[in-house]
Amino acid sequence: MMKVSIAVGSCDLADNDLKQLSQLGVDCVDLKHGNALPGVKEQGYPDLDGLLRLKRRIRSYGMEINRVTLPDLSKDFMSGQPGSEAELENAVQAMRVFGEAGLTLARQRLSGDVFPYMSQCYMAQHRGGAGARGEALVCSPAEFPPAAEQMEEWWERFILAFGRLVPVAEEYNMNLAVHPSDTPHFHTPFAGPGLHRVIDAFPSRNVGYVYCVGTRGEAGGTPLVLDEIHEYGRKNRIFLVHLRNVRGSLATAGAFEESLLDDGHMNLPKILLALHKVGYNGCINPDHITNLQMDRVYRQGGHEGLEWVAWSYSIGYVKALLASLAEFCGERW
Repeated sequence: MMKVSIAVGSCDLADNDLKQLSQLGVDCVDLKHGNALPGVKEQGYPDLDGLLRLKRRIRSYGMEINRVTLPDLSKDFMSGQPGSEAELENAVQAMRVFGEAGLTLARQRLSGDVFPYMSQCYMAQHRGGAGARGEALVCSPAEFPPAAEQMEEWWERFILAFGRLVPVAEEYNMNLAVHPSDTPHFHTPFAGPGLHRVIDAFPSRNVGYVYCVGTRGEAGGTPLVLDEIHEYGRKNRIFLVHLRNVRGSLATAGAFEESLLDDGHMNLPKILLALHKVGYNGCINPDHITNLQMDRVYRQGGHEGLEWVAWSYSIGYVKALLASLAEFCGERW
């Protein structure tokens, strides 16, 4: 049965935040910033003892670590600058530490997989004044995407990195994932055909995707998402699902806006049913939230921590979808 995970940016989580996640019924935590893991700032890769302490602390609140993130591969590495090979060595060592800690899913971030200059960001105003991320294509961008030759050079660096990481993933039976290019502009390396190219180059069962429904919806809406779930899900290459809803898409409107889960153009119940049909039983993570009134008031008061109004809404909505799916399919919940 699918579970609910929440991504956090810090490993120094307050007890109140962990208690709240537990009370809301969250099953797992995703650690989204590899450079925030214990030991990375000091030695370039995570410290095993520190990671095990973090794992035990999260488990004491009834949750598990679902996904971790490898140290980033920067622009210097992706462009082959001298001295940047140490970044890959740190990522390989991090993968080994994750394996020794008994973790099962790691994501690698790579600089250069997005072209932010191709669109203009804005804050959309949705239902009742809720604030949401929006992006619209720029007709005359200040920059243009890299030439095909440059992108092939980028791809060769990706092949080099995964060529080192995949054997370690296989050794520890860990899953190694990439996230689709967000924003999914034309020719970004992990959008459209480029996304499939990852598992073409690395057919190992340990290589796949953090499949982001919102990002792929930005590219082509529900039909594209359903097609890709069928393609990647039946091959067991979807390791984690990011669930967002959006209005519009770059393909149909030249723009998109993220939305509350019940207030966008995408058919989320149908998407979860498609995931069920291909046998997906991993985590559903409502990874982006909308800016809501009482979270703003909380922030204006100088308080820190997670935006609990928006997160509570998203967690509850996903849990309700999963309960409805279980009832529809005649399964235990």
